[in-house]
Amino acid sequence: MTRLISILTAIALSACTAAAQDAATTAREDGSRVYESEGQITANGQRVRYSVIAGETFMAGDDGEPYASIFSTAYIREGVEDRATRPVAFIFNGGPGSASLWLHMGVFGPYRLDLPPDARDDGAAPYSIVENNLSILDQADLVFVDPVGTGWSRPLGDADTDRFWGIREDAEVLGAFIRRWLTENRRWNSPKYLLGESYGTTRIAALLNEMQGGWTDVSFNGVALISTVLDFRFDDTSEGNDVGFVGLMPGFAATAWYHERVDRAAWNGDIEAFIADARNFAYDTYMPALLRGASLPEADRRAVAAELASYIGLSEDYLMRANLRVSLRRFMRELLRDQGLSVGRLDSRYTGEEADAVSEGPEYDPSAYGIDGGYTAAMLHYFTDTLGVDITEEYSVIDIPTASGWNRSTGQGSAYVNVTPWVATAMRQNADLEVLVAQGYYDLATPFFSAELMFNQPGFDPDRVHFRYYEAGHMMYIHHPSLEAFVADVRELLGE
Repeated sequence: MTRLISILTAIALSACTAAAQDAATTAREDGSRVYESEGQITANGQRVRYSVIAGETFMAGDDGEPYASIFSTAYIREGVEDRATRPVAFIFNGGPGSASLWLHMGVFGPYRLDLPPDARDDGAAPYSIVENNLSILDQADLVFVDPVGTGWSRPLGDADTDRFWGIREDAEVLGAFIRRWLTENRRWNSPKYLLGESYGTTRIAALLNEMQGGWTDVSFNGVALISTVLDFRFDDTSEGNDVGFVGLMPGFAATAWYHERVDRAAWNGDIEAFIADARNFAYDTYMPALLRGASLPEADRRAVAAELASYIGLSEDYLMRANLRVSLRRFMRELLRDQGLSVGRLDSRYTGEEADAVSEGPEYDPSAYGIDGGYTAAMLHYFTDTLGVDITEEYSVIDIPTASGWNRSTGQGSAYVNVTPWVATAMRQNADLEVLVAQGYYDLATPFFSAELMFNQPGFDPDRVHFRYYEAGHMMYIHHPSLEAFVADVRELLGE
């Protein structure tokens, strides 16, 4: 069996290398670099031939001078009779400051990284890169976009990063890129979708505001909010923001369930029933108790602590000493402290060994270092060996200066970033806009209950907001059963 796997892997790598040899490199008149190639995969049971354009687009201002280079990778299916009305999806990740490699190599592209589905560390190369028969390329053309400061996208000339690094600024330049792409590819009448993960969901809200808010209107058919964060107060546990503890609590409960720190038998092993009860406790008991604060009678405080302990797996004594308020970092470290482990933030199924037995928080996020080596290697191997991209500048997976320098003002005067109203407004002004909200139960970075609280706000059409849940984390597609379910949900959004 091992020999057979090695032979099949060699054949796959040989096919990828052949594709790279056929790639054509073009330098446009403005100096931008473009790499064109062709490929074919079996996706959704169909053999799909496609062309690839990976390269730079120089964005110019009113004065004609280029101010930014946007690197994108577009996959266009060949043999389509009516390309003008074929769906096209623009795809990006978050951060802010993250390139689009996670969704590119994790779920939607023609090849994907196949990581252990059981939350084990990805180790070191070689990694398993496989033909992605779950790609949605049979159904829609795909454009993966790296915002300025990520991947190979960068400012040009004298342009200052302040022009790009902000909620509104980012949406302005990416909106200009999308409009230009639609024009150059004659796709203005195509059904259009935005697929974004994490801060990418914040970006989607800003793009809806940017692109559906004027007369040069781009009305989208649907958006996929993958691991959603629109209103940042719902998982922020800064002093005085009690709703942040409430937003996290059912995610803590799901994590305790996974690591068997709660009595599963009390719910007959039914995680859905358990989470439903955790939600009700958060709404009906936990939030009112936090609002009462110091005025909550001692007996009531102990009763709440006991019930909270039964859901999130921490001791009643610890919760009393924490005033019923447990921050994310403390929970990550405390749940499995007796085993010398911390749990992950992006995916709390992951655990990491801790050298300091009494530390308040984890050394780092084990679900981040558990996947980053694999994704970086897979993306760059694919770019160079399969698509023939020979750019030697550093590829920025996640750029910390971008995130730290981000202008988080929405112009609405709120102390917290809240772009939820922009999504609600877009839905009211576009009767065809469908919203998929895809959430992992074990995602503590953008918790599922926090997303529910966001969409409890007024102004939405609930019939067009579709919540879907997975027994996985932030990158739910790492978990094979969740990957299949998630792709099916996206296909439904795209109208299959």
